[in-house]
Formats: sequence, structure tokens, C-alpha cells
Amino acid sequence: MFVTQLQSFFWVARLGSITLAARQLGLSQPTVTTQVRALEAHYGVELFHRQGGRLSLSGEGLQLMPQVEQLLLQTVELESALRHAGDGSQGGQLRIGATAPYYVLDIVQRFGQQFPRVQLSIVSGNSQQMVQALSAFQVDLATSSTPETDPRLLRLELGQDPLALVVHRSHRLARRTQVEVAELAQETVILREPGSVTRRLTEQLLADAGVAPARVLEIASREGIREAVIRAMGVSAFARHEATAHPELVVLPFAGPVPHLPEYLYCLHSRSQAPLIAAFLAASQVEMLQKK
Repeated sequence: MFVTQLQSFFWVARLGSITLAARQLGLSQPTVTTQVRALEAHYGVELFHRQGGRLSLSGEGLQLMPQVEQLLLQTVELESALRHAGDGSQGGQLRIGATAPYYVLDIVQRFGQQFPRVQLSIVSGNSQQMVQALSAFQVDLATSSTPETDPRLLRLELGQDPLALVVHRSHRLARRTQVEVAELAQETVILREPGSVTRRLTEQLLADAGVAPARVLEIASREGIREAVIRAMGVSAFARHEATAHPELVVLPFAGPVPHLPEYLYCLHSRSQAPLIAAFLAASQVEMLQKK
């Protein structure tokens, strides 16, 4: 209980919001509020100043932050060491954050064949969310389309693909062999949420061509966008490998040069030699070689 209270205090202090802290921890807002207040009540301290619904760290809270961060880091590293103890032959757990299934699922399949006793879990999100989850020790490895330069991170490039346009099979462009970016000026273009690399590259593609779509629709998941295109609600740009086959969809290359969407695999340098993480990295490199 003490550690969970410290976690709630730490993330509220770090993010400046109970809402964001609850989202980060996967808890409800009332739970986070209760844990912080219980910590304050038990030790008779005021960790936050509360004024008009806003929170700011008190002097005591500010002094505690470095110590709490160090303690939580040690707790996570200890938990990780226990989960990754041994060579995987007797079990263990590995948590993976993924922005797209194409590359990582092939690696997961290969790894699972080598280590059938290891429990694997995959969570999804955009690139920004996955790197944040890795830095917060919520996942052991993460894929991202962003070339992070944080020296704490070890990075492998899994591959890269050009943007392509996905349309409904009844769409006016569906019988083309390629499409000009300028033609999107007449379309409803469906974009991912802010923080998505696919969205950033699509907006870059449109801006470079001087094109403003007739309408923009924002949907915060790749699967949601795919379903919207199936319902002929608009068109969308996907990395070519992410545009999975469907009888209602047609995938069209863009004419001329287009941005390429890379996919990287990350882990923390300090954890790269943990047996299960090292084994997953090795499986990744084998998979990359076979796809070349």
C-alpha cells in the first residue's frame, strides 16, 4: 500500500494532474486522490497545495520527489530482475508496447516458439505513448516510429514503409494505379490523434503539396480508421505494411516521393542484458535479417 501511495504522489507531482496520473497508472481518479490523501494523513504532511481545483507541490513534496523517484526506480528494477530471472526455460513475463502489429507480431511469434513458457503481453498506442510507457517501466520493450535520441534507450530499426492511401473499393480513385496528393483536396481525410507519427507524416505530405482536404476527421486508433474507411466515411494514409487486406478496401501508392514511416524497437540500455529482453532483441535481429 505504501508503494502504491508513493506512485500516486509521484505521478500527480510529475504530471501536475490527478487525471493524467490516473491515466498513467491505469487507476480511477478517486483512487489516486484517496491514495495521496491517505499518505498525507498518515504522516501528517501536506504534499500539495490545493487552490481552486489546482495542485502545486508543497515544500515538503518538492523535497521528497528525488527520493521517491529513486525508490520507485529501485522497486521497478527489483521487480524486473525477478520477472527476468533465468533464461526463460522455466517461465517469466515480458511486456511489449506496440504501435503497429506488422513487425512486432512476427518477432513475438518467433520468440514464443523459442520460449513457450514465457508469458507475453502486448499493449498498443501511438509512438509517444509507447516511449512514455517504456520510460515509466510499464513495458519492457516498445516499438515506435519516432527516432528517439534519449541516451538511456537502445534502438533497433525494424523496417520502414512509404505512406499509401487507403480508400473504399467504390471510391472514385479505387481503380487508379496511383494517386496524386492534390486529389485529396476533394476528400474527407481521416487522421490519427495528435502524437501519432502517421498523422505527422500525412500532414507533412499534404503541406508539401499545398493541399487542404475538404474535411478532416480524427479517429484515435488505426483499427477505428480502418473501420471508418470500410464504411466509406473518408480516406486515410497508412504505412504500406499496415494497410491490411480487406475486400472492401483498396490500397493506392502516391505518385512521386512520399514520406516513409520507420518502425523502431526500443528498450532501456540498463535492462538490455536482462535474459528475456536480450533474447527478444536477438529474435528481432534474426527476423530483420530474414525480411531483407
